[in-house]
Amino acid sequence: GLAFVLSAPFVGQIRSELRRAFPGGFVTVVGGVIAAGMIAALLAATLRIRDRRPARYGLLALAVLIAAAYSAYRAGPNPESNAVERFHFLQYGLITYLFYRAWRPLGDLSVLALPVLAGLIVGTVEEWFQWFIPNRVGEMSDVFLNLVAMGTGLLFSVAVDPPAGDVRGLRVGSATRIARMAGAALLVFAVFFHIVHLGHRIDDDEIGTFTSRWTREDLLAEQARMREEWRVSPPPTTLVRLSRENQYLTEGIQHVRERNRLWDAGNIRGAWLENRILEKYFEPVLDTPTHEGSGHRWPRAQRADAESRAALEAAAATYVSDAYPYRLFLWPKPAYWLVVLVAAAALGVGSTRRA
Repeated sequence: GLAFVLSAPFVGQIRSELRRAFPGGFVTVVGGVIAAGMIAALLAATLRIRDRRPARYGLLALAVLIAAAYSAYRAGPNPESNAVERFHFLQYGLITYLFYRAWRPLGDLSVLALPVLAGLIVGTVEEWFQWFIPNRVGEMSDVFLNLVAMGTGLLFSVAVDPPAGDVRGLRVGSATRIARMAGAALLVFAVFFHIVHLGHRIDDDEIGTFTSRWTREDLLAEQARMREEWRVSPPPTTLVRLSRENQYLTEGIQHVRERNRLWDAGNIRGAWLENRILEKYFEPVLDTPTHEGSGHRWPRAQRADAESRAALEAAAATYVSDAYPYRLFLWPKPAYWLVVLVAAAALGVGSTRRA
């Protein structure tokens, strides 16, 4: 698990090397690795299965079916992203199998619960770590992808090496183990969710509404801080993969991309309002060369043209920006943590009583 987490900064470098070594063949190479891994795993499983063949082959078939169905459901327009996501089924299938082997001697229901909970902790920490790394994405939907991969990995593990005991019950101490592991998984996921998915809605009388990790006041303060910091020490103009991602820059670039997308689509009013978001809250991003490029500020002629054309468009409704790439929840953080801590405490009390 630690190896999976710590390898996150290097995955981007590996992808770049693959693209450079096999121009236009990245999807083929990764797809070939996935296919080879799955064929090898299924072949090894088939050789291990000597008894109860219908049930155990059925578990293998179910694992493959779930992986294929969820991959098809998650598939997007980018073949490279699809290939990378499918690789998760090998990654988290393997780690679930290893956790399963570690707890298999327990011989009860916990041998099914503990590997998934432990894998969930690893998957959540990995996604959290990726969120801090430039050009990597860590979000809740990827945690769920990892969870589905763990489910298929567990089916594979049980098919290859069924539990030694009766998994319909729990032995002494097993309920406590499950409750404590569930509490740890809950707290780890809660911290991840707080950092990545809790945000704020900013209402601007001129622009409309957009979401941000910062409040309006904090975003303006961050803008002033970045303006001064980048004036003295400009950010690198080439991507440094082994570094901390600047979330202010990333958020600003998201609005740049949304502005450009709307402009290309002919939505002049939307593009103009996205540009106003940039001018009012992300001005350093417009003017400072970074690894995300330079020259994001519109030329005067284009700005004037957009302003005049946007003024002619009737505003059917208040503008709501879709620049943020995934959902931010606007829940009050104190209430959120109250619910989390109550749930964690309930698990802790339950484990103590069972002990």
